[in-house]
Parts: sequence; structure tokens; C-alpha cells
Amino acid sequence: MAGQQPQPSLWTLPPKPRRHVVHTFIGAPNEKSSEAAHITRESTPRSVLLLFFTEMITLLVVEMNRYYHQVLGNSDDRLSPHRDVTEVEMFAFLALMLQMGHTVQGRLQDYWTKMEQLCCPFYRQTMAHARYYHILRFLHFMDNNRNGVDRRGDRLWKIRDLFEIIRTNFSKFYILTEHLAVDEVIVKFKGRSFQEYIPKKMQTFGIKMFKLCDSTGYIYIYIYI
Repeated sequence: MAGQQPQPSLWTLPPKPRRHVVHTFIGAPNEKSSEAAHITRESTPRSVLLLFFTEMITLLVVEMNRYYHQVLGNSDDRLSPHRDVTEVEMFAFLALMLQMGHTVQGRLQDYWTKMEQLCCPFYRQTMAHARYYHILRFLHFMDNNRNGVDRRGDRLWKIRDLFEIIRTNFSKFYILTEHLAVDEVIVKFKGRSFQEYIPKKMQTFGIKMFKLCDSTGYIYIYIYI
């Protein structure tokens, strides 16, 4: 009839039922093989550690020595000369840092103290405190003079090379299983450059990342947003 508004048509699902396609899991695509085929159940933890961390240790040694010589050449202060750090020393340095989480002291120098109530010979036997302080002072992850680095847009540019080495190795040395999960994770971070606040998480402040894991708990790849 005249004057009546046309009724809007309602959208409905098509009459045919929706099909859920489930593909059978057949393993890695394109016959992909792990680059760590030599690692087996009989391999030692040291073999697995070197598989993931050798390239990273080399990066730390190269960039730290480079940075030390840059500072030494540009500084007006008379710095005490030090020999270049080796990969063995860098491994020992990281081992000490990990161990410090188990034997907590009030001050950094207390780890090398000879006081009976605080003494832990492991630190003095592994590395002299002066050498540890030297590595800690000049520890570096990238050449500050490199061209083509996005220092404004990439908030991880200081550790970008390290970040990519770890992420690449995680996916290179492992073949995913059938059951996967994608989820976000908050990495604890106390800085101010790109900290996020997510009140619903147990760790409310930190860096938000997304990771792809399989049923074993292995992190295959992670992405910083």
C-alpha cells in the first residue's frame, strides 16, 4: 500500500550445510628435513646448547670487541688495555650470569668476595672479577656505525641481529608436530621504550609477543608486535 515502508530483507545462511574441511596431517611440507638431524636422544645437553647458541656467541664476541676498540679510539680517558674477548670467555660470562640467579648476593662484587659467610669459589675460579666487569661494560649486540638501520621505526634495532638469530634457529632446527597453538605472551621488561600494560595478564607490564608452539611446548616462532 502507498505510504508503507519496504521491509528490509534478512540475510540468512545458505540452505546447504557448511562443510568443515579437515586435512590429514602428513608431516613436514615439501619433505622438509631438520638441519639438526645429528641431534638424537643420546646427544648431550651441551650439543643442543651449542646448536642454538654458537652463532649468537660469535655475534656477541665480534660486536663487543668492535665496540671496545671504538670507545678506546674515541675516548680521551686513559683506559686500561684489554685483550679481545674470546668465545670461551663469553660462554663463561653467560654461565656466571645464569648462576647469579641461584646464588643471589646483595652487590655484584659480593660474588667474588672471600668473606667466609658469602664466599662462593665458583665465580673466582671461572673468571676474574675485573674481566667480568670489562665484558659487562662493553657488551654489545650491533655495530653503532652500521648504515641502513631503522633507528626510529625499529625499537629492537639494538638487538635486531640477536633477535633474528634466535628466531631463525628456533624454526631451523625443529620440525613441528601435528597439534599447534598460537597465543600471546608478555615478556617482563622494566624499560620505558615500548612497555605495554595488559591488566588481565599475570605479568601486567612488559613486551607483548605472539608465539607458535606445538604440543611439546616447543616455541617454533615468535613475533614481536
